[in-house]
Amino acid sequence: MNGLLLVAQREVRTRIRTKSFLISLAISAILVAALAFLPKALGGDGTFDVGVVGTAPAPVTQLSYSRYPDEAAARKAVIGGDVDAALIGGDRVIANGELDQRLGLILESVHRDEQVRAAGVTVTPLRVESVGADARYQGVRTGIATLLVMVLFFLFIYSSMYVAMGVVEEKGSRIVEILLTSVRPWQLLGGKIVGLGVLGLVNLAVVVAAGLAASAATGFAADLPPGMGGIVVSALVWFVLGYAFFAVLAATFGSLVSRQEELNTVLTPMTTLMMLTYVTAYFAAVQPTGTVARVLSLVPPFSSMVMPVRTAATGVPLGEILIAVALMIVAVVGVLLFASRVYQRAVLRTGARVRLGEVLR
Repeated sequence: MNGLLLVAQREVRTRIRTKSFLISLAISAILVAALAFLPKALGGDGTFDVGVVGTAPAPVTQLSYSRYPDEAAARKAVIGGDVDAALIGGDRVIANGELDQRLGLILESVHRDEQVRAAGVTVTPLRVESVGADARYQGVRTGIATLLVMVLFFLFIYSSMYVAMGVVEEKGSRIVEILLTSVRPWQLLGGKIVGLGVLGLVNLAVVVAAGLAASAATGFAADLPPGMGGIVVSALVWFVLGYAFFAVLAATFGSLVSRQEELNTVLTPMTTLMMLTYVTAYFAAVQPTGTVARVLSLVPPFSSMVMPVRTAATGVPLGEILIAVALMIVAVVGVLLFASRVYQRAVLRTGARVRLGEVLR
């Protein structure tokens, strides 16, 4: 293990100081934080400014009233953009062009309530009682699950590509021949995967911290569902398992070539599998209780994205989570055994691309 840890430390020290890593880390944090601020920036504070000529209606949460002495002043305010619309005499609305649909519905409701109140009728509002699952946080959960899909996909493909490029770089420059005089092939391969995995965890931690900080700053944190700690822990665990699976595959295929130009071609099977996993997880975020989501959340490597997405979007029985984790660990071990054989036989063969069938014979 000492050799493996030495290689891992070398990878961390080398990569963490590169401009590309620092820039990608900053971009990831900024993008996630921007997503938290985006609804408020686009939607404002959710209220409409309404000019009033005559008696103002009862206060409404979504409306802010501004009084004007006559219709001419109100028209000027509407055309100048000072107010979104103006209520004239309690029974007429003027707008600059088409009236916002949501504002129209609110004003119609206010007008109806005023008429009911003037008639002396008391209206008792309906009481809504949920007898099924609590759906108050469903929209937020779906949003978190969708964001989680994108973050995990980005980290998986970004980290795995780094592993593959590192393997090709060492093989093409023949540095690997020098390294293998001091460490064994499994130590070199394992150290590279562990070291870059640590950097991936750093990236994920920064993204989560940026998202939570931005949510707190915008007031969105108050709307977050209970159990956010479990969602975060689930994301971290599944990142480790998913990264281990895809990074090992990336190193395996990367050891077959000696030039970076050939890397994209040889990684096609892995990237195709990763894209299928991403698409499945994206639909699972929208329909987390569907049959496809429930089945594939147990099947490696789909479970690496689908299960954390299901956990974020809805409640998942602990038994299913444990089964998915166990199967994913078995899949990672199987890929490791396959990779160790291919890597050991192919990494020292420079020049033309090595065929996978040749090293497996």
